[in-house]
Order: sequence, then structure tokens, then C-alpha cells
Amino acid sequence: MKVLLFSEGKNLFKKSGVGKALEHQMKALELAGVNYTLDPDEDYDIAHINTIGVLSEKILINSKKKGKKVIVHTHTTYEDFRNSFLFSNYLAPFIKRRLIRMYSKADMLISPSEYTKNVVLSYGIDNKIEVVSNGVDTNKFNCNNIKKIFKQTFSINKPLILSVGLPFERKGIIDFYNLAKRLPQYDFVWLGAKLNIIPKKIKKILNHKLPNLKFPGFVSDEMLISAFCEAAVFLFPSYEENEGIVVLEALSSKTPLIIRNIPVYKNWLSHKENCLKSQTFEDFIENIDLIVNNKVDVKKMVENGRKIAEERDLKNIGIKLKNIYGEIYEEEIQ
Repeated sequence: MKVLLFSEGKNLFKKSGVGKALEHQMKALELAGVNYTLDPDEDYDIAHINTIGVLSEKILINSKKKGKKVIVHTHTTYEDFRNSFLFSNYLAPFIKRRLIRMYSKADMLISPSEYTKNVVLSYGIDNKIEVVSNGVDTNKFNCNNIKKIFKQTFSINKPLILSVGLPFERKGIIDFYNLAKRLPQYDFVWLGAKLNIIPKKIKKILNHKLPNLKFPGFVSDEMLISAFCEAAVFLFPSYEENEGIVVLEALSSKTPLIIRNIPVYKNWLSHKENCLKSQTFEDFIENIDLIVNNKVDVKKMVENGRKIAEERDLKNIGIKLKNIYGEIYEEEIQ
């Protein structure tokens, strides 16, 4: 059994969650001993498609014509496409029609969370959907024996409030900026690739100088892990996620976590058990104070968070994917 892992526009998406998800799939399949290729011209038995572009649909159609089973990963939804790129809100209805067409043609769908599964089902799609986390490399995102170089490199002298992600309005970057403005006693750093296809109001934030706010852009894995390990708080104010790989990385690194209270985290992240959840802007301020000044059991939270990350370790994800492939492959050869 050989699997085609296909992701369109690798150069565009390599610094995004979809790019990270593909990396995770590759590592997970290697750990599980599953043979895979990234080249659609090679022979394969199952196509596992991660994107919804023109080439992705072509791979889907050609695979079906050849009698091969096709899995489409539902990384993209109408809800998470909005408030991201320039013109994303204008394009979102077209994207929704496109993803419905592609998802409906698949033999099986994989969603990264129960929340995303329910969103996809709400579109009227009735394909079988398996839920498999995007996973995290818990060996990599581990603060034991790592070089703590981030604060020194970026001249961080105050408690570090960290966030990671593409600088989209949907990710909560405006709130992050306003928190930095409100809380000069902390250093705020947002890591993530700076793109040309973002609205002017976001570019204005990225270019506006606050003494306690930095936007270093995309950094190496070594620098990223150091940032997690040196942060007082990982603050992720995103309004819409399908899972949030950076949340898993924070949990794995035992970085105290503050998130927005949105539906995707229901049933697996709990307030004061493994994170702090914020409903309002003032909640974020209060929750930062609770963690930085040890007014909550931070040790319990990060230990519980690490257990969640270990459940979603890539070795476990590889086993789940292998079982799904095996099930669909058996259908193919019968």
C-alpha cells in the first residue's frame, strides 16, 4: 500500500498550518511505516489530498478515474478562510462552493477536530468523516536540553507574552496589538511569516512601533522552540480555528496557555485545568495576570497540557492514519 500525500502551492503554504500539517503527516507515516510519495506521477494506491486548488481537484478526478480511493483533509472551511488574506471575505462564498464540490467527491474525509467535522457536515456533506488531530512532535517541542536563545536574540527583558501564526485579523492580531498597548509591563512578540496579501489595517499594525511589541516574522524551528520555552504565556486570541497546531506546540512545550473561548476547544481544553479561556478583552488581561503572578496553579495546567499533547503525538497520529488507509484500501481491492 502506497499513499500519495498531495498539497498544492507548497511555497505559498509551507509557512502556514496546512504546510505544517503536511510535514506532520509525512513524519507520522514514517513513524508508522507507511509508504508514501509526494509525486502524483508515481504509482500509488490512495490519494490523501490536503488542499482545494485546481491541481488538487485534478488529482482527485484522475485518481477516481483510475479506480483509486481518495481522502480529502478538511483543513479549509468557509469560516476559517474569512478575515485572512486580502479579499478573503469576497472570495469566501466561492471557496465554500468549491470545497463542498471537492469534499463531496471524496471517498472519505479527515477533519482535524470534532468541531471541523460538524462544520463540514453543516454544509450538507454526507461523506464519512474521520477525526484525526494534526498532531505534534512532542520530542521536538520539549524544553529539556534546548538552547534558550530567544530572549537574548530579540532583547526581551520583561515577561514574554508570545503568539505564533500568520498575521491575520482572524488570528486575533488586532487584539494582540491592543493588549501590548494596554500592558507596557510585558514584552509581546508575534511570530509568523509576513505576507504581502494582507489588508492595509494589518500592515499598519505590523509597521506601527510599540516599545514592547515585536513582529520578527518567520523564525527557525530552534528559535521557535526557544520562544515557547522562554515565554511566560502563550496567548492565542484566534477567533476561528480547525484545531490550532501552535496550541498543541505550546501544550507540548509546557508553556502556560491562554486561548479565546471558541467552540473548537470544547471537550478537550478546560479552563484552569490545562489552559485559561478568555471571552472578552478584559479576560485576556486578567488571565495574563493570573499566570504571570502565579494566582492560578500553573504547574498543574502545564502538566495536564503536556498529557494532551502526548495523546496527539505524531506516532499516535501515524497509527490512526495507517488504520484509516488500511480500511479504505481493503474496500478498494475487494
